[in-house]
Amino acid sequence: MGFLRFWKSSDVPFPTDFLTASTFLLLTIQDIKVVFEDDHIIVVNKPSGVLCVPGKDNFPNLAQAVCDGFGCEMGRADKMVVHRLGMDTSGLVVFAKTMDAVRGMNAIFRARKIERKYEALVAGHVEKDEGIINLPLMRDYEFPPFMRISTDEHQAALVDLNAEEVGKKLLEMPKESLTKYEVVNREDMDGTPVSRVALTSISGRTHQLNVHLAAFGHPIVGDSVYGMGGIAAANGGLADGELESMVPNAARAAADVQQKAADAAANKGACVHAKSLKFRHPITKEEVSLSSDAPF
Repeated sequence: MGFLRFWKSSDVPFPTDFLTASTFLLLTIQDIKVVFEDDHIIVVNKPSGVLCVPGKDNFPNLAQAVCDGFGCEMGRADKMVVHRLGMDTSGLVVFAKTMDAVRGMNAIFRARKIERKYEALVAGHVEKDEGIINLPLMRDYEFPPFMRISTDEHQAALVDLNAEEVGKKLLEMPKESLTKYEVVNREDMDGTPVSRVALTSISGRTHQLNVHLAAFGHPIVGDSVYGMGGIAAANGGLADGELESMVPNAARAAADVQQKAADAAANKGACVHAKSLKFRHPITKEEVSLSSDAPF
């Protein structure tokens, strides 16, 4: 019987540079929840704390477990991958089972002809019922391998860095990034105000939701990397003055509220879930519309 070992997300952040083999648990193939499957694609509901792909250290991962359990014509797990979720993010993930599906799904993602929505709990009560967060992202040269909001000052700091020493990715140009949010409900978690929000990552950048919400002043509850006390730069990498000019928010969650929300979720992991997917099937051309309830 095949299995996937997975990490408790409260113990480790999601970039694989920081993972060790000391915190993984056992997840059997029977535990993988299939939401949709045909001859060409399979969509599964990923638990939080599971890597989608092995990373450079070849850690156990969801792609390998799906390949072992359900198979594909390519015979290799890495060939099934058409997108991924962060380790701490739960929810819907698509894998391709045929090369035609791989090519088709890659084209769908490149053209952004897929609608992906997330659900998250964030610290504090978000004041506006809906809005757009429009902030460019860049690699964080001070806290690699994480991301931060790009500013002219931070871009200027890259000028004297050597690509051979720090890597080409760190020197990439900033990427325009848009996140749409809608407040679903304003709630309490152990007496601490939190908001349940629906999120659409319009541009789909690495760690975009985490960084945008941290800069917005409402970090994702349980985010041990970009949230309060996390190991990445605070507030998405922005100083107080930059916050006011780039992302003004009078209802920004106070530091004590962010800390209490983080404490309340200390053993729950990050409260962010890939809730729904809608796209045209790459082979049958039928519309595929799937959803999954958040575990929080």
